[in-house]
Amino acid sequence: QVQLVESGGGLVQPGGSLRLSCAASGTIFEINAMGWYRQTPGKQRELVAIIINGGSTNYAESVKGRFTISRDNAKNTVYLQMNSLKPEDTAVYYCNAVIRGSPISRFRDYWGQGTQVTVSS
Repeated sequence: QVQLVESGGGLVQPGGSLRLSCAASGTIFEINAMGWYRQTPGKQRELVAIIINGGSTNYAESVKGRFTISRDNAKNTVYLQMNSLKPEDTAVYYCNAVIRGSPISRFRDYWGQGTQVTVSS
């Protein structure tokens, strides 16, 4: 079993910053990718940023230049540094990881429980 535990959400004023963290634990042989998604009521969950094995990254257009995703492989942890936050960034942010538990098992998607980010004055 694998667990993803997120932290770092909260309330921040427009223009402020927050840093989200997500630590993976459990039976982990290899992590292929880790990323962040977000969701607001009535809308589909959308990709915010993802980092692949090897370090390549991809961002949603709406966060490019403001958010930075990084990963600590030794700690199985992914971070999302969010700067210049806007009210439209308000959402529940979910951590995602693509993990396999052994050399012969398939990669599976795992999700965190979500953390609320609210950008408001």
